Amino acid sequence: MTKDTIHERIEERRTELVSLTRTIWENPELGLQETDSAGLLANTLAEEGFTVERGIGGMPTAFAASYGTGDPTIGILGEYDALPGLSQKVGAQREPVEVGAPGHGCGHNLFGVGSLGAAIAIKEAIESGEIDGTIRYYGCPAEETLVGKVYMARSGVFDDLDAALTWHPSQVSAPWKARSLAMNSLEYTFTGQSAHAADSPESGRSALDAVELMNLGVEFMREHISEDARIHYSITNGGGAPNVVPAEASVWYFVRASTRSGVDRITDWLDDIADGATLMSQTTVDRQFLTGCYDYIANDTLSDVLLSNMRELGEIPYTEADREFAAELRDTLDEATIESRLSVLSEPVRSAARDQALYSEPMESFDEGTVLSGSTDVGDVSWITPVAQFWCASWPAGTPSHTWQAVAANGDFAATSAVYAAKVLAGSAYDLFTTPSLIETANEELRSTRPHEYESPLPETAEPPMEMDVN
Repeated sequence: MTKDTIHERIEERRTELVSLTRTIWENPELGLQETDSAGLLANTLAEEGFTVERGIGGMPTAFAASYGTGDPTIGILGEYDALPGLSQKVGAQREPVEVGAPGHGCGHNLFGVGSLGAAIAIKEAIESGEIDGTIRYYGCPAEETLVGKVYMARSGVFDDLDAALTWHPSQVSAPWKARSLAMNSLEYTFTGQSAHAADSPESGRSALDAVELMNLGVEFMREHISEDARIHYSITNGGGAPNVVPAEASVWYFVRASTRSGVDRITDWLDDIADGATLMSQTTVDRQFLTGCYDYIANDTLSDVLLSNMRELGEIPYTEADREFAAELRDTLDEATIESRLSVLSEPVRSAARDQALYSEPMESFDEGTVLSGSTDVGDVSWITPVAQFWCASWPAGTPSHTWQAVAANGDFAATSAVYAAKVLAGSAYDLFTTPSLIETANEELRSTRPHEYESPLPETAEPPMEMDVN
């Protein structure tokens, strides 16, 4: 079975793959609640002859599906969680399917299926005797809360990989070479003493005061952290009635920095501020470490393999009807948003993207040498084994992720990008199986760029935060 044959087999499955993207899109599920989505993908792989291990890392919706024996072992990552409050019909105006319900605003309904298509194609190549080794699909839940791959990594499921490949829907198609920020997610719960706020305030000790004091302390801390660091918080419990001194209050923090050690230093300071808030308010505090992830290390060797395969395939074959709907969606975005999104691109690509609602030509990396302001749990995998991923043009050029416009695209023409991504991933994996020197070079690169070996950022006692469903 040649690479062309692999592409043909994926094309033969187009209807099936598109149907899977739509099924997951129509039933959006939040992180660690993706029972139907994970089950659909895992069962599909089991029916194809994969050996499926479910419930990885203490998460019922995490799984790994393997086929083949021996080395090399190549992993393909898949995601399928949705976002809260982004329910949207397929259409060029804001119209939720159900007000307040989740929606696939990041394209993970495409992500999980595109990766699945690639894994099945490689399985068929192994089955035919064309290549030797093991292909493994990872069903990764709760990426939006940066949980899934971190708890999977702690369980050791990536340790035997020789390399891993993945992708992500976006506005253009190119290898993803930017670093991302490492992150910690923590919740601080303060406990005080309730009392009648008017009749006997002296008897109370306000947990909400402690939360507010902590938040104020963090605002003063911001002046003294690195410019690329980020700290965000949300008060998840602020008490009840105003006339009752709140005995309990909680605040949820994200801490981000360009390095894992930088995140840990800021987190230690955050803990000190929380302790200081208890002294000032005469309360106590409990800290729950929800999750933490590493910064992403792009592997140039593998990224070049992805780009080569993207160029072999050419542009994504969108139809004229796809482009017309994409243009309608882009017309709902303001010019400032579009320009901001396109500003990361170099000329003449930027000009061309302005003129095309769907810019689907593959290009070289536009983000190499930059640091994203966000985080991804793919970072943890990239510290364990060489990883490459690519952006794939799934939305109108200029469209931000996590928007209703992206949701509408993901339920319609963007399914074509999932089939394209399956071909890129399968072709790239085929190259790795048939050219062992690529894997050797990729691993040498990781050893030379990684400052130290991976150590889980999770405390031994940390458990997956099953109820934290806000991204």
